[in-house]
This record gives sequence, C-alpha cells and structure tokens, in this order.
Amino acid sequence: MQDAIAQRSDSTVVELGGNVVAFANFYRWEAGGCYSIGNVIVSPSARERGVGRYLVEQMSGLAFSKHQAAEVTVSCFNQNVAGLLLYPKLGFRPYAIEERQDKKGNRVALIHLRLPRNAT
Repeated sequence: MQDAIAQRSDSTVVELGGNVVAFANFYRWEAGGCYSIGNVIVSPSARERGVGRYLVEQMSGLAFSKHQAAEVTVSCFNQNVAGLLLYPKLGFRPYAIEERQDKKGNRVALIHLRLPRNAT
C-alpha cells in the first residue's frame, strides 16, 4: 500500500457532513509540465451535487498554482458518461482515444482530455 501511495501525489479528499465522499490524486507529473489527475472517485450518495466538479477544479487549481503545471490531463472510459459530460464543461478537450479491454475482455475506449494552463 505504501508503494502505491508513494507513486501518487497530492491525494485529495472532499468531505460532506464529516464523511469522505470523493477522492483524487495525480498519478503522473512533471514539474512545470503535465499533471495527470487519476483515481477520481465520487460516492454515489454525493453524485449530481457538484462534488465531482469541485474536486476536479481543486485538483486543476493545485496543479497550476502549486506546481506551475503547463497542462492538466484526465482520462475517462467511454462508459463514464458523467465524466465525459463534466470534463468539457471545465475546459478539458479530448486529444486521444486509446483502445482498451474491460475485465470481461470487451473493447472499450479510454478518452484522454487536456486542460492547458491558459484555459483556466
């Protein structure tokens, strides 16, 4: 577990009513370069309440203000409709699609999106 944590940066949680309802971190980063947001998880009880938007905005702000990132990226599977509708509203734009397989071996698309520093 400590190795997994050591391979991530800036783990962040969102609390509502004293309960952790969302989590994200950076899984790839380069000082002054690209910061990639990963492990974006929002509890079902907190969905459609702006928690995901808040979390991604905070992570992007952290990358740009604390780390002087040139851009922030996020990747989203095609089944994640909520994420695919949210990220463009926050200024992220698709730049690549990667074919993957889900746990059952079905073809899925991993859509990569980026937010340049000057877009915020």
